Amino acid sequence: MMRSTAIVVAIAATTAIPTGAMALQEGQQTMTITRRQGQQSIEGPAENFTGKATITGMFAREAPSRMTGAIVRFEPGARTAWHSHPLGQTLIVTEGTGWTQIAGGGKYEFHEGDILWCPADKKHWHGATPHQGMTHIALQESLDGTNVTWMEKVTDEEYLADLADDQPAAD
Repeated sequence: MMRSTAIVVAIAATTAIPTGAMALQEGQQTMTITRRQGQQSIEGPAENFTGKATITGMFAREAPSRMTGAIVRFEPGARTAWHSHPLGQTLIVTEGTGWTQIAGGGKYEFHEGDILWCPADKKHWHGATPHQGMTHIALQESLDGTNVTWMEKVTDEEYLADLADDQPAAD
């Protein structure tokens, strides 16, 4: 005889849940859903971005998780300043075409559907191309409360440099 167990999911109201989010409880575990309409959008700070970038749905999970992330939309020509992440960064490209570079290396082009990995503590930048915008989901972990170290801005000469000769082949 097969035994089945019913799981009851209830919507809970709690002050620990961000504005626009819902908590779904099952026993002692809580799942949070932040609805699109409840997500905040901010302009990328001028000291960390060149051109117009919009950051939406920024989040930082509570310990023991170290995960942080956001959706970042770059208008054509927009880019980050040089920066690094103590535990690396994953970018999931959801729209458009962009460029990225690790300091001392070549500049690479990426496209919608590509997933980029930048290793821990590697100085890098990423952004849209001059003629096409780009959106990505950025995921990184915090170490000792820090998920990014911002540095100087990418110069126009660095941004407009030729692409590296060893571009990865398209699948």
